[in-house]
Amino acid sequence: MDCATGCYAALMSEPSRPAADELLRANRDFYRAFASGDYVAMDRLWSEHAESTCVHPGWEALRGRDRVMASWRGILRRPLPVRSRDEVATVLGEVGVIVCVEVLPEGELAATNVFVVEQGRWRMLHHQAGLIARSLERDDERDDESEDESGGGRLLN
Repeated sequence: MDCATGCYAALMSEPSRPAADELLRANRDFYRAFASGDYVAMDRLWSEHAESTCVHPGWEALRGRDRVMASWRGILRRPLPVRSRDEVATVLGEVGVIVCVEVLPEGELAATNVFVVEQGRWRMLHHQAGLIARSLERDDERDDESEDESGGGRLLN
């Protein structure tokens, strides 16, 4: 059995359903901590044994738990009403990946959250979020409307 079919079958098997449910719960806990500005809860969610990484929109990649948590400490000082939707969970043994949409007042971001099992529970290993093109298209439409009114324009690269 090759991995293309065997790995997929293993992912879809019934025993992985509880693991996927726990993974989705950890992802909800992440967004709850994010939205409420709860640094203590956020800190508990991140891996303590593997090297954490994080790419916030427009930031360079952060490597190492200290740098990642320092970034969250700053972000959580001003909590945002963020939530996730359209979560897709994949469990590969002791690694779990969630791809979802982050919904913020300013628009939507595509996000990938990678978790690893540590001490019997899912802990975040990596978070990355970036703009969704259709969100930019809506912004461009609004800008076009304001250009018509103001006569000015916006220079894009």
